[in-house]
Amino acid sequence: MTTFADLGLSPELLQAVEEAGYTEPTPIQAEAIPAVLMMRDVLGIAQTGTGKTASFVLPMIDVLSNGRRRALMPRSLILAPTRELAAQVAENFEKYGKNNDLKMALLIGGVQMGEQVKALNDGVDVLIATPGRLMDLFERGKIMLNACELVVIDEADRMLDMGFIPDIEFICDKLPEKRQTLLFSATMPPPIAKLAKKFLDNPKRIEVTRAASTNENITAFKIPVKSREKRETLRWLLRNDLVETAIIFCNRKTTVRELNKSLQGHGFASGEIHGDIDQNQRNAELNRFKSGEINILVASDVAARGLDIKGVSHVFNFDTPWHPDDYVHRIGRTGRAGAKGRAFTFVAPEDAEAIDNVEKLTGNKVPVFGKKDVRVELPKAQPKQEKPKQEEPEDDTVEERDEKPKRSRSRRDDDRQDTPKPRQEKRESKPQREEKPRQSRHRNQDEEPVPAGEWNGPKPDFLGVGFN
Repeated sequence: MTTFADLGLSPELLQAVEEAGYTEPTPIQAEAIPAVLMMRDVLGIAQTGTGKTASFVLPMIDVLSNGRRRALMPRSLILAPTRELAAQVAENFEKYGKNNDLKMALLIGGVQMGEQVKALNDGVDVLIATPGRLMDLFERGKIMLNACELVVIDEADRMLDMGFIPDIEFICDKLPEKRQTLLFSATMPPPIAKLAKKFLDNPKRIEVTRAASTNENITAFKIPVKSREKRETLRWLLRNDLVETAIIFCNRKTTVRELNKSLQGHGFASGEIHGDIDQNQRNAELNRFKSGEINILVASDVAARGLDIKGVSHVFNFDTPWHPDDYVHRIGRTGRAGAKGRAFTFVAPEDAEAIDNVEKLTGNKVPVFGKKDVRVELPKAQPKQEKPKQEEPEDDTVEERDEKPKRSRSRRDDDRQDTPKPRQEKRESKPQREEKPRQSRHRNQDEEPVPAGEWNGPKPDFLGVGFN
């Protein structure tokens, strides 16, 4: 069995790794760390949740442990697509580099530049940045990139999705020609392969699993469901699938806000994170989620990449992702560090093409969720069959829900079925009850009963004008 000590890391770094509770490197770490220490360029392809961050953070600490930092000229650069991922990389450096004298700066949007500029003026060994903020400070003359010895491009395919590739090319052109470059990605579309060919020099290609495959520790399901039934289906799963902590992904920021408000209204401890809230609020919500103050986080794809939150038992794709690559990254928030996780993707009729693209990318059919997959004990729920439909979700699989007619109105009618009966019995002797066919322009059969909630009293004369 390979250990971190076998990879050539320094005693100070090994001590920090041991204190963090890790003893055995993941496959990507076992292959990447020696290559980085040998000063080789690396092209790493691995599914999310396999430890890509530590595979470059650990050797970087040792590589940079000897050297002198200078003002405005960082010695290394790590580019990340989102603020959250950049902040997580920074946390890794603080955790593993505590026994080394290295200074770090985090350049992300959504916060004031003052502290960031001050850190650059003092000199940093490691600069962790999102492309937007880095470009901003570069254009202001607050930073120079000609001293970077080591460059990391993390989550490169996400950079492509977010339109950062032109910025990445601009930044790389400003870096010194003699440098070490590491590029990591969960998927390898052609534009990223082209980028790697342009900026990497004879890289060591590390592919610990087929590109775009999903983690074997994640049990994934798809749930065919009508759009108007998504919220009810989600609430039932949250109550009955042994959910400890969950991240719920939506395609739109407005859906995130509305769903979070709905969940809170039904008594769930939930929070939200999306692009319209500032960085301080994002951090506050993430801290609430990590501390257990809330156990459900509703998020847009801003949180899909790179967040390493321990113990996330479930991921729900409230919306089938528009980009199939996002599916891999979303469900990768669970099943991390060897833990087991479950992922559910709600598939509305209009999502048929999107889920097909996901299955083509991963090379596997996502199984449909059924009775055999339910975590709640179904036999205990059998006596509830006589109760109103909303009280017996244990017997409702998704396939059965799709067969129920007119759900959006029938549920309201079901709620009223017991209340009108006494009034109807008292009025049975009244002559107006004999005029059922005339109570609604939509009835054509004399023997058809009056549905619950319809008018069942005397009919005003004006209702009959023009309908004979």
